[in-house]
Amino acid sequence: MAVRGDIRNVAIVAHVDHGKTTLVNAMLQQSHVFSEREEVPDRVMDSNDLEREKGITILAKNTAVQYTGPLAAKYGHPEGITINVIDTPGHADFGGEVERGISMVDGVVLLVDASEGPLPQTRFVLRKALEAKLPVILCVNKVDRPDARIEEVVGESTDLLLGLAQDVMEEGVDLDLDSLLDLPVIYCAAKAGYASTNQPENGGMPDNDDLEPLFDAIISNIPAPEYEEGAPLQAHVTNIDASDYLGRLGLVRIYNGTLVKGKQYGLSRVDGSIENFRLSEILRTKGLDRYPVEQAGPGDIVAIAGVNDIMIGETIVDPADPRPLPLIHVDEPAISMTFGINDSPLAGTEGKDHKLTARMIKDRLDRELIGNVSIRVLPTDRPDAWEVQGRGELALAVLAEQMRREGYELTVGRPQVVTKTIDGQVCEPMESTTIDVPEEYMGTVTQLMADRKGRMESMANHGSGWVRLQFTVPSRGLIGFRTALLSATRGTGIASSLSAGYAPWAGQIVTRQNGSMVCDRKGVATPYAMQRLQARGNFFVEPQSPVYEGQVVGVNNKPDELDVNITLAKHMTNMRSSTADVLETLTPPIKMSLEEALDFANEDECVEVTPESVRVRKIILGREDWYKWRAKQRRQNNQAGK
Repeated sequence: MAVRGDIRNVAIVAHVDHGKTTLVNAMLQQSHVFSEREEVPDRVMDSNDLEREKGITILAKNTAVQYTGPLAAKYGHPEGITINVIDTPGHADFGGEVERGISMVDGVVLLVDASEGPLPQTRFVLRKALEAKLPVILCVNKVDRPDARIEEVVGESTDLLLGLAQDVMEEGVDLDLDSLLDLPVIYCAAKAGYASTNQPENGGMPDNDDLEPLFDAIISNIPAPEYEEGAPLQAHVTNIDASDYLGRLGLVRIYNGTLVKGKQYGLSRVDGSIENFRLSEILRTKGLDRYPVEQAGPGDIVAIAGVNDIMIGETIVDPADPRPLPLIHVDEPAISMTFGINDSPLAGTEGKDHKLTARMIKDRLDRELIGNVSIRVLPTDRPDAWEVQGRGELALAVLAEQMRREGYELTVGRPQVVTKTIDGQVCEPMESTTIDVPEEYMGTVTQLMADRKGRMESMANHGSGWVRLQFTVPSRGLIGFRTALLSATRGTGIASSLSAGYAPWAGQIVTRQNGSMVCDRKGVATPYAMQRLQARGNFFVEPQSPVYEGQVVGVNNKPDELDVNITLAKHMTNMRSSTADVLETLTPPIKMSLEEALDFANEDECVEVTPESVRVRKIILGREDWYKWRAKQRRQNNQAGK
C-alpha cells in the first residue's frame, strides 16, 4: 500500500463541554490561519447560532491546519503537513454526526476534562473510535482547573479504554492491545493554547507555552492515509453543505484514485444504482475557507460540486470500474416526536411569510433527511403530521428550533420512546445516566430517579464535596428530567446519559406532579382575571396576550386539571377604586423555551411552535370534545385493567 505522508486526518472527540472547539480554535491560531489584525471569536468553529447560544457543538465540521514546524522536515515534508481536523459533537443525541466524522479520519484525539474525567459521552465517542480500529491520543484538558485531579483522570481514562477494547474484541473486532497500552498522553490548557507531555501539578499550567507537543503526537501517532496505486476511484460522501454559487456540495474523503475537475464520474446511490455526472468544482479547505483546486488525491478531504441531489453515504466511483464503499452505519433511533401543521386559532396571525402548509413542512423534513443520517421521518394516520425519530429529545428539539427560526409554524408532540418487541415482549430503550451533584442533594436526586424507575449502579465521592451517581433508567424517564434536576439542586446538578440497549417495559412513570390551567374560551388575557386566578398557580401568558380554547395558560398548584376563564373583564361601576393598579400585583409569567415546553407537555398536550411564540396546548382543543376523549380513555384503561 502506498502512503500520503503529507496528510493526517484526525477527529477530536470528547464529552460535552470538555473543550473540543476551544482546542481547535487554538490549533488554528497557532498555525497562523488568521492574520494578525483579524479579530477571532471564541469557538470559531461553532458557526451555527444555536451552537453559540447553547454552548455545544451540534454539527460535525472540518477544518485544515497547515503544520510547518520542525517535525514537517523530519518527516520529509518541509513544505508542510496538512492536518485535516474534524470537530465532532460531544452529545450522544447527535451521534450520527460523530459516526460521520469518524468515518473520515485515521485516528482520534480523545479530550477529557482534568476534573470531571470520563463521562457517558466520552464512553460513547471512544467506543465508536475503537469499533473503527482507530488509534487514540489521550489529551487531558483544563489541567489548570483548581479542582483538577490529573493522575486519577488518566487512570480512569486508561481503564475505560481497556474495558471498551475488551467489549469490542468480544464482538469480533480485532484490536492491537499493545498500542492501546502504550497510549500517548498530552496535558493541555486549550484556552491558553498550552500543551505538554509532562504532567503538571493539579491546578497548574503545562510547562510549555504552545501546542507543539500535540502536533507532534498527531503526526507521530496518527497514520498517514494509505491507498492502492492504480486502483479505481473511491470517494465517500460523508457530509453535505451548500454554496450560494455552486448549489449543493458533497464533502468527500478520497480513499483511492484521483478526482479531476471537469471529468465524468459515477455516483453510486444508496439503492446500488450508478448515476454519471460531470465534476464541476473541487474545493479544498484551509482554515475556515475553501478555495478551488484542479484535482485531489488519496487521503484528501474536499468539497465537490456537480450533483444537485448528492446524499450522505454514497460513493463517487469510476464508471468503468465502480467499487462502492459500505454505507455509514448509524445507531437506531430511540425517541420520536410528531411534527404537524399548526391548526390553532392563532395560526398565521403573528407575522407575514410564515410557512404554514403541510407541503412546506414535509419538504423541510425531507431536506433534513439529506444532511442528517440519524433521523427518520415516518407517515402517521394523518396526512398533515409525521413521526420524526431520532437519538434523543435534544436532537429533535434542535430540529424544531431550527425550523422555527426559518419561519415555519408547526405543532410538536411530546417525546415518546421507540419500542421494540423482543421474544414476544415489549421492550423500551434504556439509558446509562451519570449525575454529578453536591453531597447535600444526593437524597433528592436518588428520589427523583426512583420516581422514574431508575436503578442506581454506582456512587463515587471524590472528596471535593460532589458525588457522582450512576443510574440505569428508561429513556422516557429522562424526558423532562433535566428541568426537574436543575430545580431540585438549585441549578448545580449536571446530568449526562448514554444508550444502554433495550429492556422490558418498566411500567407507568409519572413525571409531572402538577396539572395544567387550561383556557376555556377564545379572547384576550385580562389583568383582572389573572389576579383572581394567580393563587391557583403560575401563568405562562402575559396580560393582553391572545388566548384560545384548549391553550395551556399556566400550571396548577394541584395535580388536577383546571379550566379557567382568563379573559374575564372587570365590570365598570361608578365607584372609584382606591386600590393599586392590578398590573403591579401580578406575578411575572413563566417564560419557557421550546425544550422546556416539550418537557412540560403531558401525554394529551403538544407544543405550538411559531417564529414568535412557543405555546403548550391540548391536542384536542374543544373542551367538550376533550372531556369525551378522556372518558373514553378511562373506560379503555379500566377494561385493560380487568
